[in-house]
Amino acid sequence: MDEKLKIKISIADRVYPLTVDISQEEGLRSASKKIDIMIKQFEENYAVRDKQDVLAMCALQFASQLEQKQIDKSVDNEKTNERLNKINELIVNYLEK
Repeated sequence: MDEKLKIKISIADRVYPLTVDISQEEGLRSASKKIDIMIKQFEENYAVRDKQDVLAMCALQFASQLEQKQIDKSVDNEKTNERLNKINELIVNYLEK
């Protein structure tokens, strides 16, 4: 049985009570800290009207990072497949001789 933990996460000066698996707590706390750091950076570097704008920019930043990692992973997989196909060709050619 999965144990649940009740925690409070603070994002942009607001507290959100959550019930999570124990294994998720560290990741959620780390994510909320990264969000707050990013909020401060946006507020310091750009003219921001309200928290909603900052949170939207944070969401965009995190989503674009995730998308870029998926694109990079896809490219890496293609390169790996190409290498494996070349190795396979070499092995087949060697065994046919």
